[in-house]
Amino acid sequence: MKKVVSVSLGSSKRNHLAQVELLGEQFEISRVGTDGDMYKAKSILRELDGKVDAIGLGGIDVYLYAGKTRYVLQDGLRLLETVKKTPVVDGSGLKNTLERQAVIFIKEQGLIKQNTRVLMVSAMDRFGMAEAFSQSGCQLTIGDLIFALGIPIPIYNLDKLHSMAEKLMPIISRLPFKLFYPTGQRQEKQHNSTKYSKYYDKAQIIAGDYHFIYKYLPERLKGQVILTNTTTQQDVEELMERGAGALVTTTPSIQGRTFGTNVMEAVFLALLNKTWEEVTVDDYTRLLKELDWQPTVTWLKKESKTSHLPSASIRP
Repeated sequence: MKKVVSVSLGSSKRNHLAQVELLGEQFEISRVGTDGDMYKAKSILRELDGKVDAIGLGGIDVYLYAGKTRYVLQDGLRLLETVKKTPVVDGSGLKNTLERQAVIFIKEQGLIKQNTRVLMVSAMDRFGMAEAFSQSGCQLTIGDLIFALGIPIPIYNLDKLHSMAEKLMPIISRLPFKLFYPTGQRQEKQHNSTKYSKYYDKAQIIAGDYHFIYKYLPERLKGQVILTNTTTQQDVEELMERGAGALVTTTPSIQGRTFGTNVMEAVFLALLNKTWEEVTVDDYTRLLKELDWQPTVTWLKKESKTSHLPSASIRP
């Protein structure tokens, strides 16, 4: 049996273990949260190194992208370099293929029309998704400054995002990751739900990292589509209670929850028996086709199909 472990800076309350068969291989997939403790994460990574088939780094990024420019986050790199033997990933390689395809999928289902209004809470950690929305003719509101840095300045196109990244990332990449992304128990804490509600209210689709989405999630939504991953059953129930129209998850549900992209990318490395550096876009594309992974659409509010959302051909 192949073993894949995600070591996350996120809350240990979201830990999960599942066994599944993929392409004839038996997998034990687990997530271990360290409640934001970098030292604990490093200790667990050292303990796992050489003893499992692949490792995912959760609750942190090693690489962020703006256009073709890749920025390295020093905290993420320190965790990555802790592992010497086992293949280790942060999910960014799979995001560029899987999440582009997710946007194409929901467009084919009628959930995206010309000028559909999309709030992308953070585009640099999901640049493939943001680019696919832009190419689909959507009106983007990019919230990297808002949700990561608390600067209430929206960005409305990818060129401006590139320009902003060139100026700020050389500084931001050296800062502790916890300063701009919720780790540990901070993932369970909501900030002022009215502070940035206008950006949620105007959107028809809210997309990106779920912890960023949840950070300022309004008490009442208006039937929006939420495009994300790494959701638990509790997350689904809360989105339903707050009035979301549909939840679209980019990674498959395994025994009641969706794992992070870092976990799925680690699974791919275990299937391919390759290191991260050796894997190509063609490898990811081929495995996605063989596994027949499609985004999962969960309707949360039936009337949303005829009110706030673009018309859709899929049915609950």
